[in-house]
Amino acid sequence: MNEFSPFEYQKPLNPSDHILEFNEKPNENSIELDVLFVGAGTASLSGAIKLADLATKQGKELQIGIMEKAEQLGGHTLSGAVINPMIFKWLFPEKKEEELPFRKKVTKEKFRFLFKNLSLPLPIPPGMKAKGCYTASLCEVVKWLGSEAEKKGIHIFTSYPGDKLLTKNNKVIGIRSKPFGLNKDGGKTANHDLATDIFAKTVILSEGTRGHLTQSYLKQQNIKSKYPQTYALGVKEVWEVQKEPQSILHTIAWPLSQNTFGGSWLYPLGNNLVSLGLVVGLDSPSADLSVHDQLQVLKEHPLFTSLLKGGRCIEWGAKTIPEGGYHALPERLYGDGLLIVGDSAGFVNMASLKGVHYAMASGYFAAETLMKAFEKNDFTSETLKIYNDKIQNSFIKKDLFKYRNLRQSFHKGLFMGLIKAVIITLTSGRWPSDFKSGQLKSDSKIKKTLKETYLIHKGHKKTDAVYLSGNKTRDQIPSHLHFKGKVPKPIGHFYEKMCPAGVYEQKEDLVVQAPNCIDCKATDVLGPRWTPRERGSGPNYKLM
Repeated sequence: MNEFSPFEYQKPLNPSDHILEFNEKPNENSIELDVLFVGAGTASLSGAIKLADLATKQGKELQIGIMEKAEQLGGHTLSGAVINPMIFKWLFPEKKEEELPFRKKVTKEKFRFLFKNLSLPLPIPPGMKAKGCYTASLCEVVKWLGSEAEKKGIHIFTSYPGDKLLTKNNKVIGIRSKPFGLNKDGGKTANHDLATDIFAKTVILSEGTRGHLTQSYLKQQNIKSKYPQTYALGVKEVWEVQKEPQSILHTIAWPLSQNTFGGSWLYPLGNNLVSLGLVVGLDSPSADLSVHDQLQVLKEHPLFTSLLKGGRCIEWGAKTIPEGGYHALPERLYGDGLLIVGDSAGFVNMASLKGVHYAMASGYFAAETLMKAFEKNDFTSETLKIYNDKIQNSFIKKDLFKYRNLRQSFHKGLFMGLIKAVIITLTSGRWPSDFKSGQLKSDSKIKKTLKETYLIHKGHKKTDAVYLSGNKTRDQIPSHLHFKGKVPKPIGHFYEKMCPAGVYEQKEDLVVQAPNCIDCKATDVLGPRWTPRERGSGPNYKLM
């Protein structure tokens, strides 16, 4: 079996596994709030801050909470990142830019087409230009926003993974957290803690990419999108170097094949630190593709070796990115008692390689919508649909719509994609026309070809890289990865290559080292289903 579709071996998503009709009485450990954000990313923190400000202006006292699965704020947060500061200015108009949690202002940019030992300069596409933007560590940004949120009385519950969406009569009423302290066989340890129910008038899903609650809700409610969402996997390293560059750098082509979408970045962070990474589309037809190993090969290119010589990698991580654009957004982002923001919705613009300010803006618009709901004391779809209208009338829609077919234009290879990208830019998105219904496939339904090739490089092994992520998951934790059935050897080899953290190893049977998982969610796109683990699990990023 050298050709297959990952979908055939993937366990179907069952919404009833993650959505619970609540018919009990709240227990003494439950928490009552007015609003609950799930996931402490930039979207939820921005939304909570804006809602607190609006409530203060109107003399309302709202109990606003944010639950986060990581042990500390930013612990599971990863991005390049180059950030457009516009939403920071909306939220903090009194602050100067130098007071914001950024690293360096972008003053120079480079874009290169790579060959094995050469690089050719390319003109920077208009949509990619980062004038007025800043490099940043998104971990640091999240911690800073969290500090600002707490000053406004917002409750932040770290080490609270959301396990189930609680509903009553088809209305979302809260979240049940994941229990703590179970063994591999499900037995209780001495440190066992029960799950906690957190109730709210409205729940805002901000789980990031491939959130299990978001996916379950969209499927249960039969909420579709025009195009299937397509994802990429980004693997990132932070290096301490002897002399950091003065410009940000993006590259395309080598070491990736012509039929694989992706590229690399290199961003100066100040204090002789650089952010370096590779993003690769998970719609690649190659079943041998290892993004982690390709990044190690990339670092051997002359463009990078001179910079990294004498330096050291101090942190490593990985994360999936929703790349599908405007037509891959769910047709509605609301329901009775629920809103969806940030990467959970898919607000990423591949033309600009940016998503943070779109995520923050979505949280901002969610807050304005919630304030209307409190004014009317109505948390049904009738009022919460205002959020969809705000998105459609905002710069988010304008930016994403212009480049709505950009990512899909690369499905037939790099060179055809580049030609179409130029035309999209010249015509402001008017050509090529939209793809027809059924013309595009989800990543898991695209056939993969296995050739069992192995890259030789001098970089980190996957197991060494996991150590650099700060992962401290208990070895005896129950597995959070769910299989459809016994995995054939070729599929096992595919999983082994796909996972950047060395979770899968194909021997006579597939060996699964679930504690290695860093929650990048690549497995959820193409392999076993991902579900949240107990508190304190996964990576503990500091600079990602």
